[in-house]
Amino acid sequence: MLKKQKIKVLFVCVHNSFRSQIAETILNHKYGEHFIAESAGLEKKEISPLAIQVMKEYGIDISQHSVDSVFDFYKEGRLYHYIITVCSKEVEAQCPIFPGIRNRMNWDLEDPEEFTGTLEEKLEEARILRDKIETLVDEFVNYAD
Repeated sequence: MLKKQKIKVLFVCVHNSFRSQIAETILNHKYGEHFIAESAGLEKKEISPLAIQVMKEYGIDISQHSVDSVFDFYKEGRLYHYIITVCSKEVEAQCPIFPGIRNRMNWDLEDPEEFTGTLEEKLEEARILRDKIETLVDEFVNYAD
């Protein structure tokens, strides 16, 4: 019996510090037997403390995840079945076009760096965004599988 090849997905956002990290983690955690997810950003920045906290609440420690550049992945010639940008359409336009990619999607998600208020208010917005990302990942899996 032939083993089905895993579907490779790259999540891209501005800094690879929140949205793309969470999407990568959830896809690998929930659907790792069928998918391989990576994430990268247009500019590297350390992982957001809000992302670390809301993923810790989810049961996963992402504090030691690497922060990667989409341009480095492009230069290395990495290939993906899907590229999913998790930022605004305007920012998405700055992403490189990977060779052979037929499936490119955009999830226009709010930027957690724009969250305002107390730490608890920012954490609540971050939890809502994490849950929204999880729903999008689940919907994507049903679409791609």
